[in-house]
Amino acid sequence: MSFLSRHLSQATRRALLTPHIRLSSTAASPLEASKLVIEKTSSPKAKIPKDELVFGKTFTDHMLEIEWDQATGWGAPKISPYHNLSLDPSTIVFHYAFELFEGMKAYKDAQGQIRTFRGDKNMIRMNKSAERIALPKFKGEELQKLIDQLLILDQDFIPEGKGYSLYIRPTMIGTSASLGVSTPDKALLYVIASPVGPYYSSGFKPVSLEATDYAVRAWPGGVGDKKLGANYAPCVLPQLKAAERGFHQNLWLFGDEGYITEVGTMNVFFVIKDPKTGKKELVTAPLDGTILEGVTRDSILELTRQRLPADEWIVSERKFTIHEVKEAAEKGNLVEAFGAGTAAVVSPIKNIGYKGEDIDVPVALGNSGELTAQIAEWIRKIQYGEEEYKDWSRVAQ
Repeated sequence: MSFLSRHLSQATRRALLTPHIRLSSTAASPLEASKLVIEKTSSPKAKIPKDELVFGKTFTDHMLEIEWDQATGWGAPKISPYHNLSLDPSTIVFHYAFELFEGMKAYKDAQGQIRTFRGDKNMIRMNKSAERIALPKFKGEELQKLIDQLLILDQDFIPEGKGYSLYIRPTMIGTSASLGVSTPDKALLYVIASPVGPYYSSGFKPVSLEATDYAVRAWPGGVGDKKLGANYAPCVLPQLKAAERGFHQNLWLFGDEGYITEVGTMNVFFVIKDPKTGKKELVTAPLDGTILEGVTRDSILELTRQRLPADEWIVSERKFTIHEVKEAAEKGNLVEAFGAGTAAVVSPIKNIGYKGEDIDVPVALGNSGELTAQIAEWIRKIQYGEEEYKDWSRVAQ
């Protein structure tokens, strides 16, 4: 008899071993935006001046909620006044971390239209995260339609101007009230939104990193490629320790080889020049199951592959180490580096602390590298509707 069998009750073992009952149900209702019910607030919040906005501290008047039940499927979506959740103390999310989330942004273009950036990618990733922790999947387009309606209702909270946006946080939690370790038979998908200003209010501020090998963000076979809340809390203490030593964030390394994976909660890119050919390589870690499939990461890779001259640049997804970066810096071949994610789009890097030494990263423009600044502008124009690119910018309607 296995350790699992010895220590779990018969009912719990049965629940763990038969998740296919939920997944194969044909009677369960799908998520449908057409069933949306809207209850408007009778007490609108005062709008905070946009120059006083703090990331994630204030929220719009309304929120979106959709309950799910194993037997009946997705319930009617509801937009109602922003409120507290009421959950039993035994709710499974509190004890076993059945929780996932996404990060998106909405922008107002010059014509006053509300736009979101590549939300279809967020929906795909959200469903992958849900599947990995036995929470229900849904039709991504239906949730995007519902988010559109929330944005239209709360559009006065979307600040106008370059760098200003509404941060959107779709979240799903298991809500079964039970201390048994089992597949949740109830869940809640909800969306809240927070008006935010530019990540760097006075322009880019390049950051310093501590190369971290005593703690690991993710590992092969784990869930580092999923956007689960459980991935984030363990990273806070190493960040605090890095801050005590004068660094802004962690550069996460993996293995004895010192493979570079991510920076803080962002993907990371380096530009290294080949002294033989003169070509510059934009390199980031490959999606090997430990790297978050960042929407900004994917956007950067596509835009640079399309727009950078092929005779001058190589764009790579490959494994590389802190030792390679250190050697490139020492030989004058390290050009620039930056983090990439929804909140900042790009975040310039100025130095890396590694085993008591500093690896200096050039910042050609004083506050960022040239490519870093170019990428930020490319993506900004698409996000604010100044440039149309494929179907990356969705207009809420």
